[in-house]
Amino acid sequence: MGKNLKGRECGKGICQRKDGKYSARYNNKHGRRLEKHFDTLVEARNWLADAKYNDRHDVITTDSEMTVEEWYTYWMGNLICDLALNTRRNYEERYRINIRPVIGAMRICDVKPMHCKAVLNRMELKYAGSTIRQAYIAMGTMFRAAVMNDILIKHPMNGVRYTKPVRAVDDIKFLTVDEQEKFMEVARQSHNYRQYLLLLETGLRTSELIGLTWDAIDWEKRTLTINKALEYRHDQHCWRAGPPKSKKSYRTIPLTAKAYNVLLECYGERYERKEAEIMSCCLEYIDRRTGEKNTLFMHDLVFVNWRTGEPAKNSSYDTHLYKLCDKAGIKRFCMHALRHTYATRAIEYGMPPKTLQKLLGHASIKTTMDRYVHVSEDFMLSAVRIFETKGEAG
Repeated sequence: MGKNLKGRECGKGICQRKDGKYSARYNNKHGRRLEKHFDTLVEARNWLADAKYNDRHDVITTDSEMTVEEWYTYWMGNLICDLALNTRRNYEERYRINIRPVIGAMRICDVKPMHCKAVLNRMELKYAGSTIRQAYIAMGTMFRAAVMNDILIKHPMNGVRYTKPVRAVDDIKFLTVDEQEKFMEVARQSHNYRQYLLLLETGLRTSELIGLTWDAIDWEKRTLTINKALEYRHDQHCWRAGPPKSKKSYRTIPLTAKAYNVLLECYGERYERKEAEIMSCCLEYIDRRTGEKNTLFMHDLVFVNWRTGEPAKNSSYDTHLYKLCDKAGIKRFCMHALRHTYATRAIEYGMPPKTLQKLLGHASIKTTMDRYVHVSEDFMLSAVRIFETKGEAG
């Protein structure tokens, strides 16, 4: 119990200083001591009671002593729970590896543009422009939430920019018709041939392919419903189910004959495949549209690694793709390039852009056309020939 200058008890955590002010202090759940000074004993007691209540009930206030680490923990755990799996993982990695070492221990109110710029500057030599951009977005989103919730008055990243260029859209890999034929010829002899073919026939994201279950297929209508995703979290050594990337990613797509036959073949062999113990697990996730809990039954997954009996990780697919590319004599690419290839072929074959947008599950047609549709040299040559022919006919 603290005492005032006359020796009377002020209450636990409160005492009167020689200058007459009352000091109130306590250690919060994070082990950090908080202390403030007041002119009256009543003010000190009220502040201490409020601070302890807020600490017990995780109430975030405009506490000038709050660190970036404490705000990040609250923000990640309470404000962005419905983030897409990959986005959440990117935020977590960039904060843990790049942001925390520089500003994690700072009081959030002390963070200035120069500190945010220091985070990005330290990444210049070691990281690609796209990774620096991820850190920029993670910091910006985190601090914007602090401003919106009155934790900060001003966004500390105002005026901050990153300078290292991000890979241009034209550098994103897609397969030409010739490369696609060479790749599929080699892939036909592999155990993952059906997965690659399905991606080229549907444009699914890899996480959507991995999380595909039998109940997503309507055999009578020949459609495929995308309402969940699955990925392996290497940092936690576990599988995690979740909703698709965005609300627009929920979609039902018609199946081509090739896609339908691939799924039908897999369905006919579902009792013959090897299944590891993990396939008996059930994973819960939140439906982004309704907020309700759903369950993914691992046993119902369409695709399982033939050798391990477990779902194939995204990284495993990429490793296998590299080997096939080398064998086919084409430049290496990753799984996501098959989605880009699907989009490019669709436009080349005359599919309306708005239709493609729906099939890919994009919220914006700009994303579909600017990021996913590529113009191959063969297609440009063909278009010029059509123009030339029409001109001669006129």
